Amino acid sequence: MTSIKKPLVDKHLRKNRHGLTQRDYEGVASTLCAGCGHDSITAAFVRAFHELDLEPHRAAKVSGIGCSSKTTAYFLGQSSGINTVHGRMPSVATGAAAVNPDLHYIGVSGDGDSLSIGLGQFAHAIRRNLNMLYVIENNGVYGLTKGQFSASADVGTRAKYGEVNEQTPIDPVSLAINLGATFVARGFSGDKEQLVPLIKAGLMHKGFALIDVVSPCVTFNDHAGSTKSYAHTYKYYHPVIHADFVPEETEITAAYKDGEAITVPMHSGGQVMLRKTDRSHDPRDKDAALSVLRWKEGAEVLTGLIYIDENRPTMGDMNHLPETPLNAVDHAKLCPGSDKLKALMDGYA
Repeated sequence: MTSIKKPLVDKHLRKNRHGLTQRDYEGVASTLCAGCGHDSITAAFVRAFHELDLEPHRAAKVSGIGCSSKTTAYFLGQSSGINTVHGRMPSVATGAAAVNPDLHYIGVSGDGDSLSIGLGQFAHAIRRNLNMLYVIENNGVYGLTKGQFSASADVGTRAKYGEVNEQTPIDPVSLAINLGATFVARGFSGDKEQLVPLIKAGLMHKGFALIDVVSPCVTFNDHAGSTKSYAHTYKYYHPVIHADFVPEETEITAAYKDGEAITVPMHSGGQVMLRKTDRSHDPRDKDAALSVLRWKEGAEVLTGLIYIDENRPTMGDMNHLPETPLNAVDHAKLCPGSDKLKALMDGYA
């Protein structure tokens, strides 16, 4: 658990090509409840960045409000980051990516932050194909305000104090595919061996990458009757595909079970290698991805890379944004003077 201060001895830890160990990708000590699934996601981020040989300062972390949004402080302590207003994280990420596309943007949000007050912003970030990794740490409740149901709570799930949810949930995975997201996956905080490669692939994807991570709340949603508890998720956990990410110029070995495999090339380098348990599923086929989601019966939790599209242009491409960050552009070019401004304004007369 990251809530316990770790020893500083790291001489035996493996270093990546930048000479950094996993310690260099950590942040401050977690203040979340012991056993919270969000801390496991934090550890997956640390491992993914270290294994990809990405320097911490090349990342920008953006979050909203909630237990999940606190976690950006717990990893990549040497990177830039901002907590925004509740539900407004995508707008800040959009503005940052527009002026400085030369960073890996990571949005960390919760099911309340993204699927209630922030649903409109979430939808438009997808529509624009914003180049970022967007992780929803999904526990079905509002943890900071004592466990009320969120918009992702399943019908029939029982709250800690006995209330039963009767409202239809919003599934961020189905919603993202229908809205045009170009990378859609679901993971489980208790399965780091699947989650780490999904994060690595999402970081290297060019476009909007969503990973919905089932992350049990041990305080308000880890009891009998909850469909997002550890016990329930382990019981109905169904990996639809096994994923691994292989970056270019770096050899990675992995053990795979028997079965058919497909390789999806990534624009930013590397490949997503998929080992399918259901051979009929092709994550490049949108209809197939939606069919897989509709196929689930009862309380099945489908995980893995469900859909990917590497051909759609990103927000920067569609708007012809310059690749050079604004902070690297000469001041004279950014501020051409009052005469240029007057000529521009006269054009609107």
